[in-house]
Amino acid sequence: MDPIGRPEAARAVVEAKRRKNLTWQQIADELGRSRVWTTAALLGKHTVGREQAERVGKLLGLDDITVDALQLPPVRGAAGVDTSEPLVHRLEEIVQVYGGAISELVREEFGDGIMSAIDFEMDLERVPDPAGDRVRITLNGKFLPYREF
Repeated sequence: MDPIGRPEAARAVVEAKRRKNLTWQQIADELGRSRVWTTAALLGKHTVGREQAERVGKLLGLDDITVDALQLPPVRGAAGVDTSEPLVHRLEEIVQVYGGAISELVREEFGDGIMSAIDFEMDLERVPDPAGDRVRITLNGKFLPYREF
């Protein structure tokens, strides 16, 4: 069988996760990583080491070709992101509406710089609400000031 890439491996992971009726948290627990990192990694956005790939492969019943593909370099950026998917579209809308305000408030609080997406953690939680449960997404990135040279 021919080798496959990260996108095909991601599809295989999602299908095996569904077949095995597992949650991302259960897979993350197996790896000893966070749920958000694990999900992003297995969808192709982070590096997955051999040991991690083999553990996921065993848990999900993946073939060797898929386990090998999980270890390929990650595919980052907008490639492969379906921006028509409703939740992704809403997140884009949030950045379009609030991005300028967030930038302004970060500059006011920290100075001229950016929030790292490399030295970064993210969490997602359900917040019970009588009017309908809410989604809380926490983005936690190191502040990186621009420097003069």
